[in-house]
Amino acid sequence: MRKVFISIFFICCIVISQITSAQTDTLNKSFPVKYEITYAADLVNNISGGIKKGSAYLGMANIKFRINTQNAGLWNGGEFFVNAANTHGATPSADLIGDFQTASNLEAGNITYLHELHYKQNFGKFTTIIGLHDLCSDFVSSENAAFYINSSFGVPSTISSNLPTPIFPLTAIGMQLHYRFSEKITAKFAIFDGLPDDFDINPHNLKWRLRKEDGYLTFSELNLSNIINGHHSYFKIGYYYHNGHKQLTEEEKTISIPANYGFYLIADQQIFEKSNGKKLAAFSQFSISPSSLNDNWYYIGLGINYHGLIKKRNNDIIGFALAHSGCKNKLHKHESAFSLTYKAVLANHFFIQPDIQYIINPTGTETYINHAFLINLRFGLNFGN
Repeated sequence: MRKVFISIFFICCIVISQITSAQTDTLNKSFPVKYEITYAADLVNNISGGIKKGSAYLGMANIKFRINTQNAGLWNGGEFFVNAANTHGATPSADLIGDFQTASNLEAGNITYLHELHYKQNFGKFTTIIGLHDLCSDFVSSENAAFYINSSFGVPSTISSNLPTPIFPLTAIGMQLHYRFSEKITAKFAIFDGLPDDFDINPHNLKWRLRKEDGYLTFSELNLSNIINGHHSYFKIGYYYHNGHKQLTEEEKTISIPANYGFYLIADQQIFEKSNGKKLAAFSQFSISPSSLNDNWYYIGLGINYHGLIKKRNNDIIGFALAHSGCKNKLHKHESAFSLTYKAVLANHFFIQPDIQYIINPTGTETYINHAFLINLRFGLNFGN
């Protein structure tokens, strides 16, 4: 299945690249079907520390389709969305690095699956979404932090590690309701299946069961945007709650997992933007959950990004960031990942991104291991209309 998926993916890339290059001017913006085909891969090199030295290759392919109901001549405000994915290659955090926060946000093993399948409907100031969701699509995420490769910059570790959160790679059935009070204020609420079936029993994420013993997971978020001293600011204030669930252990014993909750704050701030396109932006992430319920009880993320370091390359980005995960465990009190990365857009459909990470106190193992130093390379392809 994996080899078939990859073969089809690359054939589609070649065909679509020819179509888009020959017919770019003829594509109509009102065409009801939009597609996007992407491929991203990492070459991770653990130079020192961690579990052991070594290199690893891993990648992810996605095929996405959006169908606009208004452009299809049906009804206004509707959109169907599907995202099929394949991940493949090594697992460097598990086998080489031993970090808790996961150095590459592509790491998932070898799976071919349905990542998202949902319907969105706009009703004036209201928006509803129902179906298979990735939480990051609408909640928690920071636009500036998403540029980085380490997984914690996508969703704070307190959320991804403490709860069965519907994020890459295992998403969940859910429902969202958004209300836009004004151009500056939007409130969002979501409820998800509290314990989606994992890939061992649901290998392609095509079987969804809503059971009482799985509980439910909710997210509530307030989005605020403003202009401070002439520069854009974006804030997300959120609360999440899981009402608890029953879980089967490896010894096939059923245990009860208690209710859990937490808070988070995300901020993106533009510092300056020049008339020639060069700009500087910063972000911060903070998340906290009860230490009585969670080993990883707080997370702090900070970073700064600069666009246009090299003359006439304003689409390129260089950034430096820190992801810090606080843990109450006596052996592993914290893990800090420093990241320096540069994304170079080489053509309309291609980019490369060298990445350096220094991980202090990797906490993904049951024994103490030395700080890890990584030199990585990401590259990506993107085609669409």
